[in-house]
Amino acid sequence: MNSLSWALLPYRRYAQVSGRARRMEFWMFHLFTSLVNLGIDLVTGGDFAVGLGLRDETGLVGTLATGLFGIASMVPTFAVTARRLHDTNRSQWWMALFFLPILGWLALLVFFCQDGDKGPNRFGHDPKDDGLRAVFS
Repeated sequence: MNSLSWALLPYRRYAQVSGRARRMEFWMFHLFTSLVNLGIDLVTGGDFAVGLGLRDETGLVGTLATGLFGIASMVPTFAVTARRLHDTNRSQWWMALFFLPILGWLALLVFFCQDGDKGPNRFGHDPKDDGLRAVFS
């Protein structure tokens, strides 16, 4: 699976909160959405383009375009985040730490960077075992 496939996988599984997500899926999705937001911002004249001096002022089109992309990515973001927490054997309710500034964000960052549980856990099978399962089945 290439990097773009990993980045787009949460859009295909956009409302699937059950199961587990590898670190690669989670981080490639966030890299993809960040780059798309940056591209939309630069092309349509958003805040970043103004900060770089590429545009004189922020345009309504840039604000609307990045806002629409953000809304379209909201459900896949929640779903992939829940699945990433499941991979570390944590409930999706740990996402509530997002509302605890700095300490909560740091805790979530640690959780997101941790390797997932080896083998199956209460949220499903290990997504890293898929390759070996296909070879030996």
